[in-house]
Amino acid sequence: MELNKSQQLVTTNWVTLQQYHSLPHKVTHSLEDYIKLFIMLANDKRYPKIRSLLHKLVKHVKPVSNSAFFSTLLSFSDNSCANSIIVDMLILTYANNGMCDLAFEAFKRAGDYGFKLSVVSCNSMLVLLVKEVRVANVEFVYKVMNRRRIGFNLFTFNIVINGLCKAGRLNKAGDVVEDMKVHGVMPNVVTYNTLIDGYCKRGGPGKMYKADALLKEMVERRACPNEITYNTLIGGFCKDDLVAGMRVFKEMKQQGLTPGVITYNSLINGLCDNGKVDEALGLRDEMVDFGLEPNIVTYNAIMNGFSKKRMLKETRELFDDIVKKGVAVNVLTFNTLIDAYCKAGKMEEAMAIRDLMSERMVIPNVSTYNCLIGGYYRKGNKEMANKLLDEMEEKSLKADVVTYNIRIDAMCKNAETRKAVRLLDEMSEKGLIPRHVTYNALMAGYCGEGNPSAALTLRRRMEKEGKSPNVVTYNVLIKGLCEKGKLEEANGLLNEMLEKGLIPNRITYDIIKEEMMEKGFVPNIDGHLYNDS
Repeated sequence: MELNKSQQLVTTNWVTLQQYHSLPHKVTHSLEDYIKLFIMLANDKRYPKIRSLLHKLVKHVKPVSNSAFFSTLLSFSDNSCANSIIVDMLILTYANNGMCDLAFEAFKRAGDYGFKLSVVSCNSMLVLLVKEVRVANVEFVYKVMNRRRIGFNLFTFNIVINGLCKAGRLNKAGDVVEDMKVHGVMPNVVTYNTLIDGYCKRGGPGKMYKADALLKEMVERRACPNEITYNTLIGGFCKDDLVAGMRVFKEMKQQGLTPGVITYNSLINGLCDNGKVDEALGLRDEMVDFGLEPNIVTYNAIMNGFSKKRMLKETRELFDDIVKKGVAVNVLTFNTLIDAYCKAGKMEEAMAIRDLMSERMVIPNVSTYNCLIGGYYRKGNKEMANKLLDEMEEKSLKADVVTYNIRIDAMCKNAETRKAVRLLDEMSEKGLIPRHVTYNALMAGYCGEGNPSAALTLRRRMEKEGKSPNVVTYNVLIKGLCEKGKLEEANGLLNEMLEKGLIPNRITYDIIKEEMMEKGFVPNIDGHLYNDS
């Protein structure tokens, strides 16, 4: 009777294995040697040994191509089940060793050779692809798994949804949730938490509304929201909607869940950002009453709240209190105090804190220098600001968008707008994307120098680079035109602003009153500017 390929190997299996074990550790085995061993071990269902050898092959032996591996395997064995197990374990080994390209290529080629893969190896590869933010590859694997009828499980869906959410593909993530239901897999708390996190990170009223709706859906489907669910939502709401954040906080407690330090930090930070320091201090006291210890994140948020309200004395006292308690201060702690001194024009004290950073082995970063440079520019000490810019360069700290904005603003206020525009070009060369505040400062500079035409030219450049004018832009341009007596042109911009759906602010109304109406010019607007406040 003629033996098949696998049976022909039986008589030499044990000899091959003994030869492998008797060879010195440093001897390099051929791919054929490895393949023979894999086939023998697969036939004997000795899978842990296969994993061990595959790890050695991919980590310590000269890399072989997937095509060579697959072809050699088929040349020695016609046992499709054993062959598929070996290839499946190869992909799993690649994924576990962080070899993303090899794992992805092996997955793609496996189908061409007729190998069937398991959901376990595919899931491991998907985790790696998500980690490396290769979302297009994640989508490809997901589609091919479906086409090859590799059974999805809950873990598969959650990995894919996580990858899509990280890339901001929230609608596509929602489609995958619908696929889950079609496959009879119900979303769990991890699924919902991932989606809610995706919407919260994108922010804005629309996204937060969707995140809140997902919480309600969780409750309806009895997916049991947990601390992570509520912490994520509270953190998202506290960026723009403190009232909603406090509502979710209350709901969390009603559900019998215990708020933790992360919960309180999100709320305290939101309150401090909105100038509600007293309420933030109340929450700090509440968390202490519940036996929770404020950490450096808590203290940094409160220091920032004091600083925003120009409460320098309180900012410093809190800093000293933190140090006295032995809490490890970080660069943000120092930067907050430095910024408070700079805003108060106390540059000597700010520099003294910068020196204290070195004593505490905390390295100043770009934000540290930005605070100091901005402070010196505001004091009119251009020489010291430039000295700090040179120091940044010496320490290989790259200027960021904020650094350039500070310099541009200072130049424009010093009637050096043309020179400041050159910094705009420098930003582009360095791959830094100017913000609205960058362009607005330059336009304000030109208008302040009596050159609104140059400001309008800059506006066209801004639009060409993908930024639409905001209310501040229009305020600057309208005022600039009014000051040059170009009231009709200013009126045209006012109409344009309203047509684009931008809402005038207090400054807009002041410009209309002082620069138009008090000069006898009544803007031609159909009721848009009625304001009874």
